[in-house]
Amino acid sequence: MSTSKQIKSALISVFHKDGLAPIVQKLNELNVTIYSTGGTETFIKELGIDVIPVEDVTSYPSILGGRVKTLHPKIFGGILNRQDHKGDIAEMKEYEIPQIDLVIVDLYPFEKTVASGASEADIVEKIDIGGISLIRAAAKNFKDTFIVSSMEQYEEFLDIISENKGITSLEQRKKFAAKSFNVSSHYDTAIFNYFNEDEVVYKASEQKSQVLRYGENPHQKGYFFGDLDAMFDKLNGKELSYNNLLDVDAAVNLMEEFKGEAPTFAILKHNNACGFAQRETLKQAYIDALAGDPVSAFGGILIANTTIDAATANEIHDLFCEVVIAPKYDEDALEILKAKKNRIILVQKDVQLPQQLVRTSLNGLLVQDKDFITDAVGHLTYVTNTKPSASEIEDLLFASKLCKNTKSNTIVLVKNKQLLASGTGQTSRVDALNQAIEKAKNFGFDLQGAAMASDAFFPFPDCVEIADNAGIKSVIQPGGSIKDQLSIDYCNAYNISMVTTGTRHFKH
Repeated sequence: MSTSKQIKSALISVFHKDGLAPIVQKLNELNVTIYSTGGTETFIKELGIDVIPVEDVTSYPSILGGRVKTLHPKIFGGILNRQDHKGDIAEMKEYEIPQIDLVIVDLYPFEKTVASGASEADIVEKIDIGGISLIRAAAKNFKDTFIVSSMEQYEEFLDIISENKGITSLEQRKKFAAKSFNVSSHYDTAIFNYFNEDEVVYKASEQKSQVLRYGENPHQKGYFFGDLDAMFDKLNGKELSYNNLLDVDAAVNLMEEFKGEAPTFAILKHNNACGFAQRETLKQAYIDALAGDPVSAFGGILIANTTIDAATANEIHDLFCEVVIAPKYDEDALEILKAKKNRIILVQKDVQLPQQLVRTSLNGLLVQDKDFITDAVGHLTYVTNTKPSASEIEDLLFASKLCKNTKSNTIVLVKNKQLLASGTGQTSRVDALNQAIEKAKNFGFDLQGAAMASDAFFPFPDCVEIADNAGIKSVIQPGGSIKDQLSIDYCNAYNISMVTTGTRHFKH
């Protein structure tokens, strides 16, 4: 039997009618018999095209307020019958079941209804039953039946039937069946995640994706699954790469800690801040952030928590950087930044970031809640005789926010709301501290009176002793070691203030 099929009959039942009219008109031109229900039936009639109500096939009305329309053996038999199966052919004739060669469905908008903040009753009513059943039936029987399962597929389907005068190939039917199982599985995942409160189950489905130039390295394939357009307006530059996206993610999460605060600027490299400062003007914040490590800033990711003006843009323009991110740009600032055509310029939208973090591990996934705790004055326990001054507390909390967003083991050194240096991703906390001190000194910073943050406790007094010898006089750390008192005793002996937070902020 030929694998090519001529569409002679179609069942159309859709929520969205946008883009449907040209398909219906083309099917009519091809003399296709059309069956339909409810609002779709009315829509087709208003186009002046003949349509057979499903009720005329089933001899059963739409019932329960429209909840049951197509769920009937004469409909599903018409979709699921095997056209090369003698038994199916005989039963089709015996029970007067019409052949249905094409099914077009667009499901009730469940996710949009949830996102709108609708009541549970309204959300439940947007769980499509008949539509999802039609999709699965037609997709299962792709050898004989063509399924169009979403309005996003209308244009491609119209091209197929227009070019081939209603004849479809097995390859085309199988391709659209795959699309349909994607639609149905995504739909069910969204419904499960809405209702699930008790099951420890990870289900995720992301419909939007893009192929990246490559992965972490040129020999690796790379993909992004998500909706970047919901996060950013891209105003200039080349496409974001895999590594760009990792850095942008780190930048956005870091700056989230400083949302609504005074002008703040960050420069990131390999997911860590190499420059960071908060000042009265954004220009000065950028200048002081760059001073933290002008070497690493080359090719970095830049992010601001407020509008980038022309004065700041002029400073940025002298630096080779991959990406600039801000909530807004002045027009004259954009003109300056766009002068380099490959520089990626992003306007960050006010979108809630994911509440869970996911990564692959061995033959599975690790899933955890985001680290929602940001250390604040109310979290502090003053464990030493010397108490930090008000300005020192500001620097300690500033350093703690940076520490939370830096790879462990880490030590962060801050003075006057400027990142002096950090030790990042070290296997030893002592190594992280020594790295930070050496780096700060290499860039000419005076560590006298600086504040130090650690992402985890000190099991020995070695770190506070090294810090003291470098001139650091205030420390913030989680505490919780059985040997906390050793570090506290050293601080008391040398007039260093130390506060603990009770919260560890590892970032592996």
